[in-house]
Amino acid sequence: MLRGPLYQENYSPQLSGHETFPLRYGWLKKAIDAVRATEDQDDNRSVFAGEDAIARFGVGKNMVASMRHWAKASGIIENVSGTKNVSTALGKCLFDVDGLDPYMENPSTSWLVHWRLCCRSDKTTWFWAFSHYPAATFKRETLVGALGKLAEERGWLRASTATIRRDVACFVRTYLAQFSSGQASHEDALESPLTELGLIKPTGKRDAFRFVRGPKPSLGAGAFCYAVTDFWNHTFTNASVLSFEALAHEPGSPGRVFLLEENDLVDMLANLEDVSNGLYRWSETAGLKQLIRTRALTEDDMLSFIRVDYEDSYTRRIA
Repeated sequence: MLRGPLYQENYSPQLSGHETFPLRYGWLKKAIDAVRATEDQDDNRSVFAGEDAIARFGVGKNMVASMRHWAKASGIIENVSGTKNVSTALGKCLFDVDGLDPYMENPSTSWLVHWRLCCRSDKTTWFWAFSHYPAATFKRETLVGALGKLAEERGWLRASTATIRRDVACFVRTYLAQFSSGQASHEDALESPLTELGLIKPTGKRDAFRFVRGPKPSLGAGAFCYAVTDFWNHTFTNASVLSFEALAHEPGSPGRVFLLEENDLVDMLANLEDVSNGLYRWSETAGLKQLIRTRALTEDDMLSFIRVDYEDSYTRRIA
């Protein structure tokens, strides 16, 4: 039986919202700055929807909507009570005026954004591609056909082939650099910051790509510890011990989302005790591999973990 939120009866897919634009450099910083400037208002929906939004962000209406979509999907802002956009603790930590990396210069920031996009089932294509797609290589139409079949089986509404095709196209462009052409505008030629992660690459065959499994040297220990904690809190809330199998293979797990081979995942898990100052302990006893935590971990703990990846650059910046 297939596991995970996509297969729950009450699951509602999200296959749009980005207006076909992948995430772009500077968008998350612009979004959080605008939200932070209006957070004292009871209703600040006009930040992204008002007549002056185009002038505020310097892009077209559809791009403004896309910017809001990516900021929300990556956990940088959230909407409360339907009328109020607010910055999250993660958003302020990374992108505020005195944030750790407001301009996404440290690869850990891109890894954290990738994690937030793919660890939850909110973004259907992203979650499904990293957590459920069974092959190492794919074509766009392969993903479209497989998602269409799943949508039909699950009875998802508003999941037409055209909608899925646009979502898959945006998914690929989020992770794969576009080759500029004479017809491409300057805006279209800008790559998503997530292309630098190298998670998807062309195979050399026409419209064929591969997921790049294996070690991820640019994945910071702090960002990885954040992801492990986020996965644990979201999926196995009250557990004090988590099996290696869950961390490696469960939908939305660090092993899945970061495309880590089992040996690479073990190496990173074994390092968590140092990164977490003893809050985590890796155990391999009698052939049983598991991660142990000494107490429930909070959002403040998670933010303290990611600061490890930025300590040197942050110290230089505020000195």
